[in-house]
Amino acid sequence: MPKPNFSAIHHVAIIVSDYQKARNFYVDILGLPIIRENYRPEREDYKLDLQLNDAELEIFAANNPPQRPSFPEAAGLRHLAFKTEDIEATVAYLKEQGVDCEPLRKDAFTGDRMTFFFDPDGLPLELHE
Repeated sequence: MPKPNFSAIHHVAIIVSDYQKARNFYVDILGLPIIRENYRPEREDYKLDLQLNDAELEIFAANNPPQRPSFPEAAGLRHLAFKTEDIEATVAYLKEQGVDCEPLRKDAFTGDRMTFFFDPDGLPLELHE
């Protein structure tokens, strides 16, 4: 049987603890366009689908989700990385919006500039130029 051909990431799903804070962060601050926004009464939660070029970012807001480690070296998802053409301008914009960013640094292997910031639940997010 031939190996499957994975051509792209379809979506990434994130569970958040506060829907309005997450919606404000990902839609209003990061500027990701909304594809769908639904309240699911049978689960008493929200599902927000956001466009990220050819992929989607799914935001699930559950009541009292269990905590999990959010530091980058925890097992599981390490971080989400967003590509940007002008990292200094993007960092300046995020700081204007009240989002703290770590100092810029260079990737030891590629020489690309990058930094980290965090979503309202402490999920590590990277900017990569």
